[in-house]
Amino acid sequence: MSYQSSASSASVSISPIQQMVASCSGAIITSIFVTPLDVVKIRLQAQKTPFPKGKCFVYCNGLMDHICVCVNGNSRAWYKASNHFNGTVDAFIKIIRQEGIKSLWSGLPPTLVMAVPATVIYFTCYDQLCTALKARMTDHTQEAPLLAGGIARVGSATVISPLELIRTKLQSQKQSYRELTDCIRSAVEAEGWLSLWRGLGPTLLRDVPFSAMYWYNYERAKSFLCQHYNTSEPTIRISFLSGALSGSIAAIVTLPFDVVKTRRQVELGELQAKNLSCQGSTFKCMSRIVAEQGFSGLFVGFLPRLIKVAPACAIMISTYEFGKAFFQDNAPCHKA
Repeated sequence: MSYQSSASSASVSISPIQQMVASCSGAIITSIFVTPLDVVKIRLQAQKTPFPKGKCFVYCNGLMDHICVCVNGNSRAWYKASNHFNGTVDAFIKIIRQEGIKSLWSGLPPTLVMAVPATVIYFTCYDQLCTALKARMTDHTQEAPLLAGGIARVGSATVISPLELIRTKLQSQKQSYRELTDCIRSAVEAEGWLSLWRGLGPTLLRDVPFSAMYWYNYERAKSFLCQHYNTSEPTIRISFLSGALSGSIAAIVTLPFDVVKTRRQVELGELQAKNLSCQGSTFKCMSRIVAEQGFSGLFVGFLPRLIKVAPACAIMISTYEFGKAFFQDNAPCHKA
């Protein structure tokens, strides 16, 4: 299937509900393909350094990062290193043979409750904003994806941040919803409503620049490849390559912010799990990393991040564009 040369052109013909369905489908497909890579990575980490009770680690389903709290050490957890793995391929084989293929998607359902709505909000808002901005920025339409991407990410992150905080508390403390409500109410009374968005700063520090660069480069790369292949309607292959390229560029540029965000999120997660007050700031976290490891510490994990981000971006954007094209091709006006 082929589709129109601009994501926003499809958004003129389809409704926001159809955009939501397309982004939801893309989110689920992306998580199905990417999650096994992160599950294997976490199992290898647990083999090298077992997770003690109360320890936090980052779990990525290809859509967003989640802080998971180790609640029972290595006794019955899915991230237990039950066997010795000799590398990534060996881990895949042993997990499938001994635990079943479903184990490669361990921990996925609870995170999708947050990740899918966040992705739907993000992609739908981007398309709507990009269309509106292009209509107003007649002389600077190429910059519209830059602004739309950044604004859409701020919106989705702001909505999801309190829910992610609640999910972390539920997981770590196994509270009832009534107990959780009392806990949140007491936190708001003591520290104000902004306490529900603690941790949002590091997230925005990485995700807003990433999103702005990603969408700007994606639209430019897609246009370039259309000209290169002499086609006015980009194929899934063109969208896939554009997504992988733009995702790689954004991932490399924002790597220092990713390192800081991950460290800060883990610290906040462990403190919140113990109901302790969260002190410090993102800037202090960055200064501490530089003091301990030098400036090179801000670029740790370059290859793993690239391997994770590039395919996730490529799969998500190509399936999303495919879904929008499907609705556009089957619209009554299009058939007429």
